[in-house]
Amino acid sequence: MLKNKGHPSRRDNLAVTAVALQDHILHDLQLRNLSVADPSKTRAPKGENTSRSLKRNTKAVIDTGLQKTPQGPKEEDPEKEYVLDPKPPPLTLAQRLGLFEPPPPPLSAEEWGSVKQRSVSQGDSMQPCPICKEEFQLRPQVLLSCSHVFHRACLQAFERFASKKTCPLCRKSQYQTRVIHDAARLFKATCATRIQACWRGHVVRTWYRDLRRTRPPTDPKLRRRFFEEKFTAISQRLLRSYHTDIDELFAEIDHCLAINRSVLQQLGGQCGRQLTDGDWQTIQAQALRRETSECSICLTPLSLSSGRSQRPRETALLSCPLCRSCYQKKILES
Repeated sequence: MLKNKGHPSRRDNLAVTAVALQDHILHDLQLRNLSVADPSKTRAPKGENTSRSLKRNTKAVIDTGLQKTPQGPKEEDPEKEYVLDPKPPPLTLAQRLGLFEPPPPPLSAEEWGSVKQRSVSQGDSMQPCPICKEEFQLRPQVLLSCSHVFHRACLQAFERFASKKTCPLCRKSQYQTRVIHDAARLFKATCATRIQACWRGHVVRTWYRDLRRTRPPTDPKLRRRFFEEKFTAISQRLLRSYHTDIDELFAEIDHCLAINRSVLQQLGGQCGRQLTDGDWQTIQAQALRRETSECSICLTPLSLSSGRSQRPRETALLSCPLCRSCYQKKILES
């Protein structure tokens, strides 16, 4: 009798174990709709949910007539770290029966700090994402409880594709995720460093260019070209400083030519007039007052009294001597 009574209990235990294993596999594969759990406990009817939400949200409102200043949403810190799954998943029947280990409890702040320190020591944030092999830059980044780092979108796509919540690197299941911003801070620091390097390079190049303009180089060829450029610049600056009005220049040339023509016409009028005997007497009196005894050209005496054999030279009297102007000539008798 005892043996017959023991057989149904074993069969019941095997059936419960099989159902528990099947339910755990379905939960592990994230197939909630096929789970044997009571849907009434996991999912509430839509009508009941809406009625409960309306009851909770309905409040008595009294209009006092006073306008209240609208309070906008508080701005959250964009670099604040937070845990994506703070609550552990519910235990399956297999985990309750002890067939599988229950999920680990949520990590504390100190434990997350040690996990993050291990990830920083490995340099995961400085490496590209292991899934898409692209830099993290400013895109959302998640840290797993196994200290591995991925793009948040890449990890979600991997979970949807694998239909299983396991780490893509170490295959650890039932991990916890935390949003971090280490890669974003590193990327901002890198961008700031590049901007500072570009600016410093621009400042140094500008300073060196100004130094090259003011200080001659030591190389002979470069030194010669430096001074040639300097002289060219000085010449161009001098030319630009002059007033180069072509019309005014031609007007001045025409004025000078008109003055020269008038002077030449006056000289031509004086040379064309014949001198009278009175004019010659006046010119001869001026020459005698100057007491000129020698020829201004050959420096010989004008009158030769000594020497009977030599003939005296003819003496010519000019109307305007030694003044480079038009003159008339008269031969004086000895």
